[in-house]
Amino acid sequence: MTAIVLAPLMLAGIFWLPDAGFRVFIALIALIGAWEWSNLVGYKKSISRLGVAAGVAALLVVLHLIVDVHSLAWPLISLVPLVWWLFASVVVISYPKRIEWLSSRKLKLSTLVPVLGGFWMGLVWLKNQDQSALLLTWLMLLVWGADIGAYFAGRAFGNRKLAPKVSPGKTWAGVYGGMAASMLISVCIAFFFLPGFSLKGWLWLLLISAAVVAISVIGDLFESLLKRNRGIKDSSALLPGHGGVLDRIDSLCAATPVFVLLWFVLMVV
Repeated sequence: MTAIVLAPLMLAGIFWLPDAGFRVFIALIALIGAWEWSNLVGYKKSISRLGVAAGVAALLVVLHLIVDVHSLAWPLISLVPLVWWLFASVVVISYPKRIEWLSSRKLKLSTLVPVLGGFWMGLVWLKNQDQSALLLTWLMLLVWGADIGAYFAGRAFGNRKLAPKVSPGKTWAGVYGGMAASMLISVCIAFFFLPGFSLKGWLWLLLISAAVVAISVIGDLFESLLKRNRGIKDSSALLPGHGGVLDRIDSLCAATPVFVLLWFVLMVV
C-alpha cells in the first residue's frame, strides 16, 4: 500500500509541478532524508536532528538563490558528488577495512552534503531540460527497474553474495538482473520516445543504463553500511513496510549525478 502511494506521488511531482514547486517537493524529501541521516551517524536527540535538517535547508536555499539552473555552473556543481561516490565505492568494497573515519560523527554527517545536495541539484537540473518529464521518469524507472530485476534475479539465481559483510541479502545475480531490466527499459524509452538514435547513441544509452544501476547499488550498500555501523535495521519508521525515506531514495541519490553526467555529455557530443 505504501508503494502504491509513493510511486504515483513522485510521478505527479514530475509531470504536474512547475520548477519552483518541484524544487520545494524534492527539498522536502531531502530534508526528511537529512533528519534520518543524522540518526544513522549517531545523533539521537530531536533538536540535533532538526538542526541537521535546518542546515541542509539553508544549503539548498543558498544554492537556489546564487546559482542559475540554466548556467553551466549548476550541472558542474551537481557533478561534484561523483567524487564522493567514488570514495564510497572504495569504502563499501574494502569494508570492514579502512573504517576509522566511521568513528567520527562529524565526518559521517558531512557525507550527507554530496549525497542529498547532489540528489536535489541533479533532479532540479533535469526538471529544467527539454523533455524533462521523460528524463525524470526515465531515471526513476531505471532505479525502480533495477530493484525489481535484482529482486527476481537474486531469488532465482542468487548464490554468489555481492557484499556479505555489508548487506548479506544482495547478490551478483541481482546486480546483473537489475542491469538487464534497466537496459530493457532504456531500449523501450529510446524506441518510442527518442527516435533516430545512431549506433553511437544506442551504445551510449546502454552505458547510461549500466552505469546508473552500478552506482545505485553503491548508494544502497553505503546506507546499509551506515545502518550496520549504527546497529539499526531501517533509517526510520516513517513509511510502513518500507522503513525510512532514505531506504527508498538511497539508490536514487547515487544514480542521479551519474545520469546527469551521462546526459550532459550526450548533449555536448
